Parts: sequence; structure tokens; C-alpha cells
Amino acid sequence: MGFIIVLAAPVFFLAIAFEWWWGWRLSRQGQVSSQTYRWDDAINSISLGMISQLSAVFTRLLRITIYTLVFEQVALFPQAEFWNTWHGVLIALVLYDFCYYWSHRASHEVALFWGGHVVHHQSNHYNLSTALRQTTSGVAVGWIFYIPMAVIGVTPFVFGIVALIDLLYQFWVHTKHVGKLGWFDRWFCSPSNHRVHHAVNDAYLDRNYGGIWVVWDRLFGSFKEEDPQEPCVYGTRAPLLSWDPLWANWQVYNGLLHDSWHAASWRDKFSVWFRHPGWRPADVAARFPQASFKLEQHKPFEPEQQRSSLQWAVGWFVLLLAAAMDVLWHMDSMVWGDAAVSVLAVTAGLWGVNALLQNRITAVMCAFVQFAAMATAASACGWVDVYNLAKPIALLLLMYLAWSADNLPVKAQTWLVRALGLSWVGDVLLLYPGLFVPGLVAFLVAHLCYFKVLSMDAPLLSSKRAVVSCLLAGTLMYGVLFFNGLPLEMRLPVALYVMVIALMASQAWGRSAHGKNQATLWTAIGASVFMLSDSVLAIDTFINPLPYAGLWVLATYYVAQALMVTGLLVSLRQQTELQKKPVSQFNQFRNS
Repeated sequence: MGFIIVLAAPVFFLAIAFEWWWGWRLSRQGQVSSQTYRWDDAINSISLGMISQLSAVFTRLLRITIYTLVFEQVALFPQAEFWNTWHGVLIALVLYDFCYYWSHRASHEVALFWGGHVVHHQSNHYNLSTALRQTTSGVAVGWIFYIPMAVIGVTPFVFGIVALIDLLYQFWVHTKHVGKLGWFDRWFCSPSNHRVHHAVNDAYLDRNYGGIWVVWDRLFGSFKEEDPQEPCVYGTRAPLLSWDPLWANWQVYNGLLHDSWHAASWRDKFSVWFRHPGWRPADVAARFPQASFKLEQHKPFEPEQQRSSLQWAVGWFVLLLAAAMDVLWHMDSMVWGDAAVSVLAVTAGLWGVNALLQNRITAVMCAFVQFAAMATAASACGWVDVYNLAKPIALLLLMYLAWSADNLPVKAQTWLVRALGLSWVGDVLLLYPGLFVPGLVAFLVAHLCYFKVLSMDAPLLSSKRAVVSCLLAGTLMYGVLFFNGLPLEMRLPVALYVMVIALMASQAWGRSAHGKNQATLWTAIGASVFMLSDSVLAIDTFINPLPYAGLWVLATYYVAQALMVTGLLVSLRQQTELQKKPVSQFNQFRNS
């Protein structure tokens, strides 16, 4: 399946390029008010499609396995010689589209299923890139609707063929540049019919579910013709307002969990998941009110971007697209663990690109995310050359981010750069198996530098609870190592290292309690994740090699560094601004 997507990809992107050119041409001629595409929206949609296809390699196995089991046990007409004929495939395609209609309809009328489909509707634009905007979680429950085909006896092979045909057909209908098509609109899913399906207008809501044939909608009362007097407005009634591909997949489930948790009655806790999307228990709606939807207030999500940030995002996106195609092409021959790590690395990279498009991170931090993901995947999968290149670059980028930051206290910034510089030295030394102890020393001194930074704007070890908790965690970890073969010559160095990192984490949590803001909390969480990362590394080194150890060690290590650096930069900048504020107020008073 993956290689088919790779083969189809050039056709998709050529069609997208042509549609972009056509929209640009019409915009230049004044025939339309705006261009068809926005770079950020298109990148976000295609990113979600990439993540969906990469993860589908694993989730599709669930669907096919269940289908095959049912087929083998209860199929009524399993004659392959019939289903493999052209008329057998046509009948199977009609059956599939009928099942798809009900699956699609349930995805709009049942909140649980809507959570697995909403991703496809979140874009405020309607173009061919929207067709590629697909969910990652929908397959977890969507397979239920296709079981009747297995019971009838459609072979798993033919089922896979017609599923692909149905999916590929729906690509071309996601465009505003094809008008009504006369008799074709009465029978088939067409651009006009599908524009109605994507609209949030009252007149168009929850209409036109057919994948290939719209006749199902006419039979079951869900058809609505596009009205030229009421232009379609696209998106969702609970707007995403984000380019985060992970949040896009989680948004609806998060709301359902929230309302289910806070509902007073058990009936409501259950009903939240199976009522119509948007339904909320009365007590929850009263405690956590939400604004009602108004079409005139529905605005597209269009954050401003610097030209340089957009250029970096596009560059990284193109490289990640190539990486995703390579993974899909070789997926069948890859070890499952390597495939899973590769999928996670590409997903992390796409998260970084979309965070840059939303101005959540800088171009330097985005580059750090790319190289960190690359180093983690390379370490886990044994790609030595890539690992040796990417690992040193990742920390250099983070160090540059701290060094180039403005509006920071000079001393604190200096110690932060030292901490990252020594971490970089530790990273390089740990590339060589014989230099583990020097690497350990470099990280120990790095933690002392972090401790120094954390002590500059907060009392020393002010939280007794944090000190006790972190030292107990460190002691427990040391005990596990000590009683499971920690070499004699390493017992004292490791004990010293554990004490230092535990005290650093204690200081970070005390500083968080003192500062009481999100930035100091990020730093504290980062310090704790650092302890976790070092614990995993110690287990892998001294007790027993872990499967895909590089994934667990480096993923937690880079998350820890990113959280600590981001939290420190934000909190130190806030500290500087607070120090300047009284001076500014005094100057205003003096000038008046």
C-alpha cells in the first residue's frame, strides 16, 4: 500500500501545482477575491496526510487482520474466482461505497467517530491539499462498518483494491475551480456536492456523505445541492486555530474527555461519546460555557509569518516529504521497530515545521527539532554516519539559541551557554565507547552550571519536598544500579553524578514553586525528564542493553534540554522585563 501512495504522489503534487497556478491566475485577473492556497495551510494539510499514511502502515494491519479473521470464519460467498472478475470488483466497489457512506455519516453524527474524522475538515480552505488532510486515529473504530463485506465474502485482496479506488477517487473533488457538472452531480460525488459537505453553513451542515456515489444521500435523505446564493464557508464550528498536527488529531478527544470527566451523572459521562458532536451535559455546559457558533464571526486561521521563517519551513518540509516517501517505499522491507522509529522521527520533524509556521518556535529551534529527531532515529536504528553528524549539530543549535537570545541577564545567560557547551562536549565524547567516563564528567559539570543558573533568581533548595523527592528518586535509581552489577570503579562517580542531577532537579522545582509561572514549570519538568533520561542510559549501559535504547535515551534527553532551555529563556527574559519596568515608570513620571 505504501509504495502505491509513493507512485501516486507525483500526480497529486502536479495537480496541486496546477490548481495553485490556476487560482493565482484568476486572482491576478480579478476573477476571484483571494488565491486558492496559503503556504501554511497547505503544508499543515499535507503534513497531516503524511503522518496519516505513515501511521496507517501499522493501523491498517488492525483493519485487515480483523477483516481477514471474519472473512475466514463466516464468509457466505468467498469464491475468489467471482470477486476477481471485473463485475465482481465493481460489485465490491458499490458495496464498499455503501459501507463508506454509513461510516462517513456516523463520523459526523457520533462524537467518538467525529474525533477520528474532524482532521479532514479543520482547514479553512478548500483545495486539493485538503484532500490529503487525513486522520491518524479514525481507522481505530472505522473498520466496524466494513465487516458486512467480509460476511458477504468479498476477499481481503479485492477489499483492499476497492478501498484504494474509493480513496483515490475522492482526491479530485476537493476543488473550488470546477463548477456544477449537470447529470454527473445527480449520481456521483462531485466538486459541487463535496463543497457542500465541507461547509459549516446551517443549510449545508452534515450533508453529502457519499464517497463515489451521491445516490446514497438521495436515498437516505442527506443530500443537499450547492446554492450559488449561499457560498460555502469551510472549516469546523469548533475551530482548531493551530497548525499543530498532534493537537489536530487530539482536539475533539480532549474535549470529550473533559466533558465526560466533569459530568455529574454516569449516563452523561457515557452519552458524551455517542451523542451528536457538540452535545454537552447541562451541568458541564453551565460550569464551562462555550460561545455559540455564528457564521459571520467564523474567521480563517491565518497567523502572520516572517518571510525567512516561511522559507525555512518550506525547506524542511520538502526534506521531510522526501524522507516520508522513502520510508513508505521501503516500509515492506524494514524491520518493524526501525519503521516505527522512522515514523516517529518524521512526525517530530513535521511538528517542528508547523510550530515554526505558527510562530511557536524560532527557525533555530525548528532546526534543533529536525536534527534531534534525526539523531534519535539514527541512534535507535544503527545509522552510524547519520548519528555522528546529527548529534553534535543538535546541541550546537540549542547552544546558539541561548547565546543569541537578547534581553537576558548576562551572568545567567553565560552560565546557560556553559551548561549547553559542556552538554555538547559530553555528547561528542559519548560518541566514542572508550570515553564514557569523560563524557559523564562533562555532563556532571553541565548540571552544576544548570544548578548555578537556577539558583540566580530563586532561594537555594527552598522546597524540602522537592529535595526529598528528587534525592529519593536518585537513591532508588542508584540502588537499582548498585545491586545489579554496577562496576566497582564506577560506583563513586555514578553516586556523585546522581547526587548532582537530583539536586539540580530539586532546585528547579523549588524555583518553580517560587516563580509560580509556566516557564519555571517547564524548566522543572525538563530537569525531571533529564533524570529519567540518565536513568535509562545507566540501565542500558550497566545492567542490560535495552531494545532501541537510542530512542528512549535521546528522545527524553532532547525533550529535557528543550524544556529547560525554553523555560529558562522565557523566565529570564521576564525577569529582565520586570527589572526594567520600574525604571520606565520613573522616566515617564520624570518627563511629565
